[in-house]
Amino acid sequence: MAYEWISDALDETWSSIDHTLRLRRADAYDAPTPCPGWSVHDVLSHLIGFELMMRGEPVPEHRGSWPPYVKNPIGEINEAFVEAYRDTSGVEVLDLFRETTNRSLVALRGLGDEAWEKVGWSPEGERPYHRFQETRVLDSWIHLQDIRDALLEPADDHGPGEEIVLNRFEAALPYVLAKKAKAKDGTLVRINLSGRLARTVLLGVEEGRARALDTSANVPNLELTTPVALFWRRAAGRVSADAFLSASATDVRGDEELARAFAESLAIVI
Repeated sequence: MAYEWISDALDETWSSIDHTLRLRRADAYDAPTPCPGWSVHDVLSHLIGFELMMRGEPVPEHRGSWPPYVKNPIGEINEAFVEAYRDTSGVEVLDLFRETTNRSLVALRGLGDEAWEKVGWSPEGERPYHRFQETRVLDSWIHLQDIRDALLEPADDHGPGEEIVLNRFEAALPYVLAKKAKAKDGTLVRINLSGRLARTVLLGVEEGRARALDTSANVPNLELTTPVALFWRRAAGRVSADAFLSASATDVRGDEELARAFAESLAIVI
């Protein structure tokens, strides 16, 4: 199957979440995560809710006003499911997470290539189904790290989830630089990422658009060096621009105003 790797990536990520929490004490589920307003328990509820919604289950009814961290319709759906499981114990939620994700994997592994390539709804707009499922890997893998960070046990995986996350965020960099940070024409930026998936990304801006370059004889206006783990956490909105720029592992050389605009614009997860 052409897209079996996506199912495998989801299986690995969801299994890691289960293994991380399976033998924890009850109070571990109350630990606050980097997601505003959400505990470990709430992250699990969100992941369950999204799978149920994709299966055709109705979104739970919400009463009253939304918390201030709910910013958009997708956030309202997420919060409705989170609230629906707030009175369910952590272990029960984890059991439901395992049951729900296992059913999802069975369904995904039963799909043919035509179904994977069908264009339809996704949180990013109309996209092929395989792109949508790849986004599920991204979301689930980042939430796995949220749980680990909440438990004070950061241990980034080095599997397909990390690769999908990093590749997605790298692909968004031209948009971040030109459209969000509004870098001027002629701007040249080099981003050096360290770690297992280390890479250097060179971006140039022309006619209001940025694109990746293989090389350039010019000195970059900005050279930013940072670890992969810190880069994706900023892109996912898990750390602030201040924390990203001031981290001892981040080195900024060149235009500091551009560095600030870039770091502020780098948070791209909805």
